[in-house]
Amino acid sequence: MDHGDASINEMNASGSLSSTVSEARLASVFDTAADGIIVMNDRCQVLAFNKASERIFGYDAADLLGGNIDKIMPADYAAAHDGYVRHYLDTGEKKIIGIGREVRGRHKDGTEFPVELSVGEASTPEGRQFIGILRDLRPRRNVEERLAQAQAQLVHMTRISALDEMGAAIAHELNQPLTALILYMQALSRKASALEEANPQFLDILAKALGEAERASDIIQRMRQFVERKEPERELIDIPAFATECIGLVNMADAGDRPDYQLTVSDNLPPLEADAVQIRQVLVNLLRNASDAVQKQPTKIVSLKVQADKGSIEFIVQDSGPGVPDSSIPELFKAFSGRKKKGLGLGLAISRSIAQNHGGDLVLDTNRTESGATFILRLPAGVHQN
Repeated sequence: MDHGDASINEMNASGSLSSTVSEARLASVFDTAADGIIVMNDRCQVLAFNKASERIFGYDAADLLGGNIDKIMPADYAAAHDGYVRHYLDTGEKKIIGIGREVRGRHKDGTEFPVELSVGEASTPEGRQFIGILRDLRPRRNVEERLAQAQAQLVHMTRISALDEMGAAIAHELNQPLTALILYMQALSRKASALEEANPQFLDILAKALGEAERASDIIQRMRQFVERKEPERELIDIPAFATECIGLVNMADAGDRPDYQLTVSDNLPPLEADAVQIRQVLVNLLRNASDAVQKQPTKIVSLKVQADKGSIEFIVQDSGPGVPDSSIPELFKAFSGRKKKGLGLGLAISRSIAQNHGGDLVLDTNRTESGATFILRLPAGVHQN
């Protein structure tokens, strides 16, 4: 062998070594890439499927190599994909090559998910090949969703904070004139009682008015305690008498056609210890809402049912009205979201907060098949331990 032959052999060996190093480097990049890399030929057959693609789609490379790429596509994409490729090969018209966009992928378990796809093209001795680089968008979507939830919660907490401040201010401003009103009525009651010819009916009405004014003052004081996050002033409640009183209060205040109020209280209920003033306000609010809901209905029925269930006392308020629209349900218990022409939409928001402050909850029962709306106030049964 002369020196020329040796030089040629050295060059061949060097070229072969360089090629091996390049292939090893390419294989390393291919299998360590965080994004999916898929290579297919012009007959839509999968030629390469890297490790990231296996993680994204749930298939082993061996499951797909040599088969049609439509296996990882939703049905609507798969039906049209081969036609798109043939159209490009015939016309050169690009629809996705060189243009990154969001598409849908199909996992081995059948679930579909968003994918960001970029497609490039290469001419090889075996024909045209297409290289797709795919990024699973599910982690990004999860982050975006959590961020949106956090922002919504921040807005909600800001509104609740504003509600707390407004509630404290309103309670403070109302307390003084209401106290003065009670004092005036007490003085008037004493004067009227001292008269020899006092009208008994007048005295009775005056006593009831004074009682309601004192009740309003009590409510305001309890609302201030609630806004200030103080513990409820619990007492044992006589449930049948309490429920009857709530219906009586609403029935007396009804301005329109009075509905048919129906009360059912189960026997042998466990004891209930709660803040009677706050819980009364929740039930009165629910019963008033139910009364408003049935005003334009041919059958006007409002029912209150009290029962025990799994360690709780349930107050179930149901009406024969049109029910709660599906579009309103997500915002139903949020402050300032009421759809009534009057009021700020605080009733249900405050009522749920009172229930939760007692360790219970207030929910709309969406599982019932009867017409109308059904709200359930749940409170923990038993005697509260301080």
